[in-house]
Amino acid sequence: MTFSAISRRHFLKTGALAATSLPLLSPAFADPPARKVGFALCGLGSLSTDQIAPALQQTEYCRLAGIITGTPAKAARWKAQYNLADNCIYNYDNMDRLADNPDIDVVYVVTPNALHAEHAVKAAKAGKHVLSEKPMEVSAAKCQQMIEACRAAHRQLAVGYRLHFEPNTLECQRLAREKALGEIKMFEGGFGFSIGDPKQWRLNRALSGGGPLMDVGIYVLQAARFVLGEEPSLVSAVATNTDPDKFHDLEESLTWQMKFPSGVLASCSTTYRIGGMNQFKIFATRGAFGLDSAFGYDGIRGYRGDGQEIAFPHINQFAAEMDDFALCILENRPTKVPGDEGLRDVKIMMAIYEAARTGKTINLS
Repeated sequence: MTFSAISRRHFLKTGALAATSLPLLSPAFADPPARKVGFALCGLGSLSTDQIAPALQQTEYCRLAGIITGTPAKAARWKAQYNLADNCIYNYDNMDRLADNPDIDVVYVVTPNALHAEHAVKAAKAGKHVLSEKPMEVSAAKCQQMIEACRAAHRQLAVGYRLHFEPNTLECQRLAREKALGEIKMFEGGFGFSIGDPKQWRLNRALSGGGPLMDVGIYVLQAARFVLGEEPSLVSAVATNTDPDKFHDLEESLTWQMKFPSGVLASCSTTYRIGGMNQFKIFATRGAFGLDSAFGYDGIRGYRGDGQEIAFPHINQFAAEMDDFALCILENRPTKVPGDEGLRDVKIMMAIYEAARTGKTINLS
C-alpha cells in the first residue's frame, strides 16, 4: 500500500508516543511549512538510486534540492531524471560551494562508510545539516569529528536509523518498556545475506571498516539497544572465515553476546555467507514477542506469545526518517537519532571486534 499523508501522520505520532525520547508532535503536522526542506544526496549508489531518491518523492516536508557525486555520467542521468539545475550538482571536491546554495538545507551522506566523516565535515563547514547513513563511521574518532564539526557549525547531525520510525519496531519497544508480557530476560537476533561481487566496496576494509557486522549486524545491535532501552555492559564474540580468498581481511560471519545491567542476555549473529537470517525475538516471563522479518525495507511482521498481533501497515521508512529530520530543523528541536547514538554503536562494534580478536570478554562500563 502507498503510505499516504494521513497514515504517515498517524504512524509518526504513534511512534512518538511509543518512544519516550521523542517529544509530542507540534502543530507542524497539521500546517504545511512555508517551504520544503531541501536535501542533497551525497553519493549516488544503489541505496540513493533505488530507495532514498524515490522516498523523497513520498515525503511531506522534503524535496530533492541537489546531488553530490564523483561520476559525471551519474550526474547527467540524475539531472535529466529529476530536472535539476546545473547549480544543484556538485562533486566531492567542490562541496564548499554548497555554502552558496540556500535551497540546500541538508546533506544526506550515502557514500562508503569510511568516507562519511570527510563528507559530513565538508557539509557542516558549508553550513548544512547532516544526515549520515549507518554505520556513522569506521572508528569512534571519526564519529567524534562529525559531531564536533556539526556542533561548531550549529547544525544538526542525525544517523539514518530508519527503523526508529518503523511502527512494528516501535510496538516491540513499547511492549518491552511497558513489560506487557512480563520481565524481559533474553534477546536473540540475526541479520545476514550471501554477498556477491568480491570487488564491491563492502569487501574492502579500507572503505567498509569491517565485514557484515558493520553492514547488517549493526541492525541487530541497534534492535537490542533500542528495544530494550539499555546499554550493554559486557560483550564477547567469535568470528569465522571459511573463504579467505573472498574475505581476506574481513569476518565472513560473526556471533556475539551482550550482557545488560538489568541482567538481560543478548545473543546476536551476522553473516555474509547465507541468507534467511532477518529477525529478532525477545523472551519475557509471560511469553515471547518479536519480528520476522525484522530489518528490511518492507515485509516487516511480528508476533506475540499471548496470541495478539503485531501487524502495522507498511510505511516507507526512508520517507519517515527524512520527514522527521526535516521537522526537527523546521521546529528547531533535536533529532532522536543524533550523532551520539551512532558513536555509541561504533564503540560497541569496535569492542565486539576486539572480543573476537582476543577471545576475551570486554567490559564496556
